[in-house]
Amino acid sequence: MPHATASWLVDNTALSFEQIAEFCGLHILEVQAMADDLASAKYTGRDPVRSGELTMPEIEKGQADPNYRLRMFKAPVTVSRTKGPRYTPVSKRQDKPDGIAWILRNHPEVSDAQIGKLIGTTRTTIAAIRDRSHWNISNINPKDPVTLGLCSQRELDAIVAKAAKRAGIEDDGLDDERLGDDRDALIEELRAERQAQVRIASEAAQEAEAAAWLIAKRAAEAAGED
Repeated sequence: MPHATASWLVDNTALSFEQIAEFCGLHILEVQAMADDLASAKYTGRDPVRSGELTMPEIEKGQADPNYRLRMFKAPVTVSRTKGPRYTPVSKRQDKPDGIAWILRNHPEVSDAQIGKLIGTTRTTIAAIRDRSHWNISNINPKDPVTLGLCSQRELDAIVAKAAKRAGIEDDGLDDERLGDDRDALIEELRAERQAQVRIASEAAQEAEAAAWLIAKRAAEAAGED
């Protein structure tokens, strides 16, 4: 549960994003999104101290020295996946088409079988998105599946590297730059959506306050007339 652990460390410690990302095996942008409150709401924090994976003295060492690499005292209990498609929480299933479209656009060398295993989807869905016959194609916007929380950066990198090797594609370093741009753009989009939600909530609260004031005023006027 690396995301849940990272969420707890972001909220409860002063460790750097690099330290948390390395300890949890995540991409630094995933940790950055949690710190910006763009992704942490999706996860319930998991205390690594209580589980015995970290100690408070170890965390204090990391907080005192940003270059210190946290040492895990006990490996987390791993749960092996059974055969079958990857399980995706209901709240994230609506993001699957966006993640699939992103992989098809940026990594066409990745096979449908690899995409299906990574995202937890079917070849029929992948084919529909590829040939734009998907029922909701007009609302599908390619987005990085890592930032969407559909897979980890390590899993994505692994299948891309495997597919590139099979296709004989050499790494020219341009993909990393493109990935960074896409993630930055998505983070900005998520931040804008959050700000819009806050603004709407604020306006609703103001309207409710005004309505309550008007009701109180009318009640007072009615009482005065009586």
